[in-house]
Amino acid sequence: MSKEHWDNSFSDQDFVYGQKENVFIHEMSRIVPDHSKVGCFAEGEGRNAVYLARLGHDVTAYDQSTIGLEKTQKLARERKVDIKTVQIDLTQEKVHTNLYDAAIMVFGHVPKTDQPFLMENMIDAVKPGGYVIFEVYSKDQLHYQTGGPPSFDMLYDPAEILNWIKDYTCIHFYYGEATRDEGKRHVGLGHVIQAVIKK
Repeated sequence: MSKEHWDNSFSDQDFVYGQKENVFIHEMSRIVPDHSKVGCFAEGEGRNAVYLARLGHDVTAYDQSTIGLEKTQKLARERKVDIKTVQIDLTQEKVHTNLYDAAIMVFGHVPKTDQPFLMENMIDAVKPGGYVIFEVYSKDQLHYQTGGPPSFDMLYDPAEILNWIKDYTCIHFYYGEATRDEGKRHVGLGHVIQAVIKK
């Protein structure tokens, strides 16, 4: 998906995925050590980045949408936290390696051919001993019609994800149903893949 696609997607006045953090990130944030340096990948409008900053972490949000990052800064100001924002195409440009104590990604949907690079980019950005936490929609999500991209090519395969994380300690892996009510784009029961790994 192009920068223009995401700029258009986030151009609504309201926050299209809401302002509250993702449920899975909320549950798993407890494993991130206090005052960690955290990278938020494909962060969109910043709801998870702001949540993590409010927990006291040093947060950088990455997204290719300038409008999404502007909304991230707006939300950060409203919640009285500081977040660094970086406009980047995570499927083409590498983030510095061994930079973060933890990295997160929530519904970072890119074409199938770009998924390995995105995943490697996120994992490589984390220091040895750090954590990677992510939730994405699985290919089964198409049957649910409750959010996410309307294309198999933009959804994730659990076997491929297991292959991408096989060299690391897997703390949590889930492939199945979950209810997500996040703004107006994720509404109701869906089908997700979740993972937490320690590098």
